[in-house]
Amino acid sequence: MAEQNTDTQSQSRKEYVDNKMNYHSQFYKKKYKVMYTVNDFLAGLWFFIGSVLFYFPEPYKTWGISLFVLGSIEFMIRPTIRLVHEARARKHYGEQYDKKQ
Repeated sequence: MAEQNTDTQSQSRKEYVDNKMNYHSQFYKKKYKVMYTVNDFLAGLWFFIGSVLFYFPEPYKTWGISLFVLGSIEFMIRPTIRLVHEARARKHYGEQYDKKQ
């Protein structure tokens, strides 16, 4: 396997950012994994409670529907967390590369 070059003078901006993102991903993965897990747990919880409330008459059924909607929003949050994290980290390392040039 070829050794990765970490010298900023011989790397393009894209290579530098990709190299930094590999290290970044390993370091920050734990933090974001916790965020993903908490988010997934909450989504599952909302759907579970919403399902149970669906067995009961109004107004509980309405509360159940509201929890289904909340759970759906939670499911949309996970990829949003990932995209924001990726974009912010890439921007940071791109700016870092530009300062070293």
